Amino acid sequence: MLENGFSQKYIEKHFGINHRLLGYLWARYQSEGASGLIKKKNVKADYAFKLQVVRDIEENHLTLVSAALKYNMCADQIRVWRKIAQTHGYDALATIRPRGRPPKSDMGRPRKKKPEEMTELERLRYENECLRAENALLKKVKALVEAREARLKEIGRKPSKD
Repeated sequence: MLENGFSQKYIEKHFGINHRLLGYLWARYQSEGASGLIKKKNVKADYAFKLQVVRDIEENHLTLVSAALKYNMCADQIRVWRKIAQTHGYDALATIRPRGRPPKSDMGRPRKKKPEEMTELERLRYENECLRAENALLKKVKALVEAREARLKEIGRKPSKD
């Protein structure tokens, strides 16, 4: 549409595309053709790569779009790295935590120890916890039985002996 004379503003409003994204896509189309619009593989960036990208932008005065084309990645991600480097320093690029769900090893309860692996104190605490759970269960069962008997008494039936 840009080649056919439509303005960027018209395309942005008509299709609801962000002007930065449209500019980036247009630059990729001009440099690589239609194959440049196909989604690329995600880049796993380590500290050295992030540092190289941010320093290249600052030393060579690259725009975000030109840096994104040069390193074949998203301009928004480069913008985030650059902002972190400017506000917290270059070392902060190494400590960026990945977003999303943590690995399975970090989730859930810790692994249960076998009785041979436990110390005497841990074994006693575990046994105490089991007894408390059993006691709470018995109290709930007793309360449910009493409630059922009271309900049956209200309607005039005798509770069963079981």
